[in-house]
Amino acid sequence: MIDLIEQSKLETLQLLPFWEPEEILIHAEPAGESNMNLVLRIKTNRRSLILKQSKPYVRKYPQIPAPIGRISVEHQFLTRIEHDQLLAAMSPKVILFDPEQHILITEDLGKSLDYTSIYSGKRSLKETEIKSLVDYLNQLHALDATGFPENLDMRRLNHEHIFQFPFLEENGFDLNSIQPGLQEISLTYKTDSHLKEKLAILGDRYLTSGKILLHGDYYPASWLDVPSGIKVIDPEFGFPGEAEFDLGVFLAHLDLGQQEKELAESILSAYQRPYDLQLVQQYRGVETLRRLIGIAQLPVDLTLRQIQSLLETARNLILN
Repeated sequence: MIDLIEQSKLETLQLLPFWEPEEILIHAEPAGESNMNLVLRIKTNRRSLILKQSKPYVRKYPQIPAPIGRISVEHQFLTRIEHDQLLAAMSPKVILFDPEQHILITEDLGKSLDYTSIYSGKRSLKETEIKSLVDYLNQLHALDATGFPENLDMRRLNHEHIFQFPFLEENGFDLNSIQPGLQEISLTYKTDSHLKEKLAILGDRYLTSGKILLHGDYYPASWLDVPSGIKVIDPEFGFPGEAEFDLGVFLAHLDLGQQEKELAESILSAYQRPYDLQLVQQYRGVETLRRLIGIAQLPVDLTLRQIQSLLETARNLILN
């Protein structure tokens, strides 16, 4: 395997057997803040492409091992949805996949920002943006997930960081380095035995396969804001499961982004498949908790009092 890095020289990239005859690489640079994989924007004398390579660890946290085969899941997800007009229009087109090098090359959607700016509390999602995001889930969840990879290795990694690590009293992660006082507040949830019992049940349910194709990581960093509309990327956590997981994660990040509370009701009203509201709310709650007291932190602009309020609401969603 050719181990590419973010500062890979053009000479090294040019040697890869992916380019057309007489295609010359002109420039390469990191394409955004990818948490999981190496992602490069490569410009040639003919086109601009996105090259993604998975490694046996998390790019942002190299000390955390991660399944290197996740790039294959992303490839299968993108090829599974390419025959659906709406989903294809909202996703990058696959150009080439090399399983031996764990490299996926897709079209370049252009330099754009994701939607993590909503965490500042100063950006409100537009009605058209919400509609597009709900339409994507409606179409995706209507697809037949038969034969799609179980993606259990990635789910086990996610399971640890959603349902377990944030709730360990001694996990080596000092939350006071994120916000003074947060470590002490987190102990309320790390020592709540009833909450942890519910989380264990919910975590087991997350690991159980279902019949609906999920994106698996449906949050603002997976949504790109481009002139032609929202694009959805990074489906490497995709798996056949329960729709409530995607919905719960979606709603949790609207809460974390301080969006209008009425948005949740409008989203659930526009969602077209039957769903278990209690289960949606439980996934919503645990996603909120893990983002505030786990290692997968977000650039939220919240006071300690606001964080405490969100944490308490999230616990109530899980327990009630």
